[in-house]
Amino acid sequence: MARERIYLDYNAGAPLRADVRAAMIEWLAMTGNASSVHAEGRAARARIEKARRQVAALVGGDPDRVIFTSGGTEANVTVLSPAIRVGAGAISVDMLLVGASEHPSVLAGGRFPADRVETIPVDGDGLIDLAALEARLDGLARSGKRALVSVMLANNETGTIQPVAAVAAIARRHGALVHSDAVQASGRIPVDIAALGVDFLTLSAHKIGGPQGAGAIVLGGDLASPAPLLVGGGQEKYSRAGTQNVVAIAGFGLAAELARTDLERMAHWADWRAAIAAAAGPARVLSAGAPCLPQTIALAAEGLSAETLVIALDLEGIAISAGSACSSGKVAVSHVMKAMNVPESHAKAAIRVSFGWETSENDIRRFTEVWGRVMERLAPAKTIAA
Repeated sequence: MARERIYLDYNAGAPLRADVRAAMIEWLAMTGNASSVHAEGRAARARIEKARRQVAALVGGDPDRVIFTSGGTEANVTVLSPAIRVGAGAISVDMLLVGASEHPSVLAGGRFPADRVETIPVDGDGLIDLAALEARLDGLARSGKRALVSVMLANNETGTIQPVAAVAAIARRHGALVHSDAVQASGRIPVDIAALGVDFLTLSAHKIGGPQGAGAIVLGGDLASPAPLLVGGGQEKYSRAGTQNVVAIAGFGLAAELARTDLERMAHWADWRAAIAAAAGPARVLSAGAPCLPQTIALAAEGLSAETLVIALDLEGIAISAGSACSSGKVAVSHVMKAMNVPESHAKAAIRVSFGWETSENDIRRFTEVWGRVMERLAPAKTIAA
């Protein structure tokens, strides 16, 4: 009998929670456009507003400051705008500064022209260079330019947790605005938008056990919102036009509520991550010197290819990934590895293990056993000897 497969690729897309699936099936049988004033429309609207409260609670935000989108990428592109609405007016942003290890939807610059986007370097563990950030912001402020800084809360490939509160404090000193992509961090570590001090936080449902196709922007501070990406209707308080996906948004809200209980698992997850690190063998644990998500670990065995490792583990019934799933289709050295100056011999072998609420201690034990066999079989003899 074939052994049950083990899914250790939560950072690419977490399993849909059973309670969320059941609720969404029930909601699919309901009718109503949330913009309609009849009873069915009001019921749909009520589900969206409940979800708004649930998502806000996950990150300590204000429900009135939550804007629903089709996912994390749309949320990021919407926020990364040279025009920010404040009340009845607007302010202009001259430059976008992004961390070198950001998600591709941030590195692409959103709605900023390419010549107005700059990257801030990270160190060998993937942590943002705060001195470089401050120096650049100081130069921009002295020349009378306003900046928007985008630094993710936790990296999707390595799990590195960025010092976003420190980034925000530096930005404030130079009159800059701050966005943080918290897609990977929410539900894995406590997230408090006020404590972080950012102007914009972005989230995605399918990383926390909700459906694909739902995301959110959570606004902090006193800003109204970025200029809308989608215009036409008055949905989302004129911040995002288009008929709302009631079922996906409601599923997102329930997943956010359930994800808050995942924080109780953090200690177990950290122990399991430590167990994987201890069993890494000849493989290098990436970002070992930085604080990391408790359920994410990146490994690299010199002389091997990530594709080979992913296939070898897949044949053993274990799903992991090589780099970011958003660039899957071909396995190449990721921009995150390049930004961290990981030697190519290791960068080509970088794989990611990420787990969550359905993972068991036995799953982790089986992974470490299989990993040991794979390393013994595939790792170059000189690496094992080392």
